[in-house]
Parts: sequence; C-alpha cells; structure tokens
Amino acid sequence: MTNLNLSDNSLQQNEAVEGSGPIEEMFKAGVHFGYSRSSRNPKMKEFIFWLRNNVELFNLEKTRQKLDEAKDFLKSVGSDKKMVLFVGTKAVAADILKKYAEEIDMPYVTERWLGGTLTNFNEIKKRRDYMEELTQKKESGELAKYTKKEQLQVKKKIARLSIYFSGLLNLRKLPSALIVVDTKEERNAVAEAKKIGIPVVGIMNSDCNPGDAEYAIPANDNSRSSIEFLLKELTEAYKKGLSEAEKKAVEEEKKAEKEKEETAKDGDE
Repeated sequence: MTNLNLSDNSLQQNEAVEGSGPIEEMFKAGVHFGYSRSSRNPKMKEFIFWLRNNVELFNLEKTRQKLDEAKDFLKSVGSDKKMVLFVGTKAVAADILKKYAEEIDMPYVTERWLGGTLTNFNEIKKRRDYMEELTQKKESGELAKYTKKEQLQVKKKIARLSIYFSGLLNLRKLPSALIVVDTKEERNAVAEAKKIGIPVVGIMNSDCNPGDAEYAIPANDNSRSSIEFLLKELTEAYKKGLSEAEKKAVEEEKKAEKEKEETAKDGDE
C-alpha cells in the first residue's frame, strides 16, 4: 500500500503524489480536504490523517478503499440492471449530479427532497404522473380548448411541479440504491432509505456520520472537482456492470439460438 506523506510542502493542491496512481488523482481533485476539527463528527476520526491550517485532511488510502467498496457494489447493481436514485441538492453538487444521473438514465433529486419520496412512493408517483399528464396536454395542443386564464394556470402548475418532479420521471418503482452527496445535508433522504432498507452510497465530509450509509466514502463533499471525480468513478462502475450484463445477455442469446439450430438440424436427420 502506498504511503502518502502529507507534509506542509507536499499539501499544495497543484503538486502530485509521485507513483500513487488513483490516490494522486484524488489528491489533485481535492478529495482529501475535510472541515475544521471542531466540525468533525467523532465517528470520522479514523479517516482523518492530518491537520493543516485548522483543516482536517482525509487519509486518501482509506478513502480509496471505501470508494472501491462502493464501486464494487454499484457494479453489481448495474449488472442486475437495477435502478439508482441520485440525491444532491447543494448548489455546488446539483448540476454535476444531474449530469451523471442522466448519463446512465437514472432518476435524480437536485431540488428540495420531498418527504415521502421513498416511504410514500405511491403518492409521489401520482403527483409525478399528474405533471406528465398536464405536460402531454400542453404539448398536444389540448389546452387550446380552455380559456387563456385556464391555460396560464395549467402552465404555472406544470412549471411548479417540474421543479420537484422533472428528475423523477423515470422513477417507476423504488430504487435499489441511493447515491448521496453529503449525507448530513440529505438526512431526510437517508432516513427514508434506511427505514425501508435501501442501501446508501454516501459521499460525506468530516461533519457526517459514516454510519448513515452502507457504503460511506469519506471525502470532500463541498468542492466541484472532488464531487465530479467521485461521481464519475461511481457512475463508471455502474456502467461497467451494465455493460457486462448486456454482453452476457448477447452471449446467452447466441447460445440459445445455436442450440435451437442444432435441435432443428437433429430433427431433420
């Protein structure tokens, strides 16, 4: 295992950690920056390596280990073609999270978490379906039969519903996992997932409780470069699992077709 020597001189953000591979990439992305010691959750102590200018720094070797565990899990979720819900409402994370969720056609929440999104899923689904119904009426021109005032009211309703439900259009059933940026900020989503037994992959800074996620990734959750790096890693893991599943499906289909041809050939003989 690589020994990461974080002296005052080597902690400059633009310096590389020679020969450390993935750890060097995390270092460059600023994944190692935590918060002040006074902000730290006591249960995060085992992941802290250093203190510099009153800022705690994560042990990137441990972060990498936890990231790898999360990636293995998401690869298995992808191989089973199951759904993952991305959650991150902080301004610094929202657009990045949306980008990676859309990359693998997964639902996401980047605005306020609506209570009951998981624990009262049927009701949330009804409201989302209602938004889709109104949108379809608007796009088909069906609203033309209403007065201008009524059309305006419907359009305002669509705009209001879209804020909270546009990212949930393909959430047709409960997800098999959550990817959460900042579990402390998204405590309500985490609590709902825990209540109904949905595993959470959590990117969490030093002020979070690692016990809040089945797959806790101790890392900087307040930097665009760090969030970008980690979400990309997690998304690629899911895609790898999905790709392997699709390849296996094609191979099985070819095998079945070959067996069918051989059976037919034997019958002719």
